[in-house]
Amino acid sequence: MEDVTELAPAVRSILSAARDRAAEGRTDRVDVDPRDLRAAFDRAEADGRVPVVAEVKPTSPTTDGTREDDPVALAEGMVAGGAAALSVLTEPEHFGGSVEVLERVRAAVDVPVLRKDFVVAESQLDAVESDVVLLIARFVGDDLPDLLSAARERGFQVLVEVHDREELDAALDAGATTIGVNNRDLAELVVDLGTFESVAPHVPDEVTLIAESGIGSPGDVRRMRAAGADALLVGSAIMDGDVEANTRALTRAEADGGGSVPDEETVADDEADADDETPADDETPADDETPADDDIRDTTETPT
Repeated sequence: MEDVTELAPAVRSILSAARDRAAEGRTDRVDVDPRDLRAAFDRAEADGRVPVVAEVKPTSPTTDGTREDDPVALAEGMVAGGAAALSVLTEPEHFGGSVEVLERVRAAVDVPVLRKDFVVAESQLDAVESDVVLLIARFVGDDLPDLLSAARERGFQVLVEVHDREELDAALDAGATTIGVNNRDLAELVVDLGTFESVAPHVPDEVTLIAESGIGSPGDVRRMRAAGADALLVGSAIMDGDVEANTRALTRAEADGGGSVPDEETVADDEADADDETPADDETPADDETPADDDIRDTTETPT
């Protein structure tokens, strides 16, 4: 288990709350019939879309305010924008999530839904049915193999999140087949897309690899894909404004080859026929041509 003194205060608070909720426990065990995450990614690729897991995240400890939109409407907008899968926060104290919201979202869409929470004990797996659950290697430590097995016994697909080579090795040793590399350091909360680039070459080809955190533009999407990402998990960049338009800008990053996530005030009402039109601001330098020091972003945003 991670030494909590090495974690940022916001992360320590999240982890403490997760342990408190784990102590409450549940007696009934879920039995999940999951939607296939890898197949959803393959369908997106076949359709010319970058596989994006779009995240319904009402708030976070350092976000100004809370987005009050109906989460089901947000989720439906993300799917309409081309999201291959969704991520729904169920952490209540710091992110404003709930298992009830996840249940409503999963009932409303036909794509796989990841439960985004901070699971540290087997009892937490039974809180709600989802298609995928998250296990953060740094939080669960030596319990990872047992939690991975317990999740699979219930029918869950499992996304194991890592931050470095050591955690990657632990995830692979535990038998993880879907791995996310989080670009946000949990000690300083600094985002560096180079984290994914340093870890990705060591991930076996048969493992489904997801880039997490710090992906805010089509240029970031192309950079992570070039580094080996099979899919990307994106929250804040999609939640900030028109979720359908923001999702579409990212899922079409490779098809369109440019552009940016639209500002909420500049989003047009045009539908699919407008997707192939070249935005007026495409004459500006591409995101992946920005100076190298822009790749490291000092931020107080919380993990993924």
